[in-house]
Amino acid sequence: MKDPRTFTTALALACWSSLAAADAQAGGTAADTPTARGAYLVRSMACADCHTPHNPGPHGAEPDLALGLSGHPQGQVYQAPAASSGPWVWGGSGTNTAFWGPWGVSYAANLTPDATGLGAWTAGQFVQAMRSGKHVGAGRPIAPPMPWQSVGQLTEPDLRALFAYLKSQPPVRNAVPGHQPPVSPDGKPGSRD
Repeated sequence: MKDPRTFTTALALACWSSLAAADAQAGGTAADTPTARGAYLVRSMACADCHTPHNPGPHGAEPDLALGLSGHPQGQVYQAPAASSGPWVWGGSGTNTAFWGPWGVSYAANLTPDATGLGAWTAGQFVQAMRSGKHVGAGRPIAPPMPWQSVGQLTEPDLRALFAYLKSQPPVRNAVPGHQPPVSPDGKPGSRD
């Protein structure tokens, strides 16, 4: 089985290159305040694509803007499908907020300033989390497909601007389910290998 980090690295590079292109097009000065700079970064890195639940709409999946950046809907815990083989080894939910693969099932985090999201986080913890790939900078690993390796390459002022923007959003109470480890072929928690 291929290493799940290969997918995460490819996604991170795609996000990073689109951010670099957008920044170059904007002349590298997207905003006058950290919060405005953070808004620019969140939009250009497409954070809401995974951290805002999507619902079926007339043109396909559409983001539920009332739940902006609140992560995977609480109470919707999904079981990973049977292990896949060949080129199809990972997938996502219709809400575009839950993903499964060799790492198990991961859910997009609540990035709003509510207590169920980033409410108790400090800017330093956010920077450390993006640099280390650890929840709150020191906890469990951040699971794919979150491209923390790419986001962590931003300058510290840009990471702090991201955090300032996220903390300026309306808080949304939404306790996202926890990561589910992979399940072995016999149905027990553990590696799918």
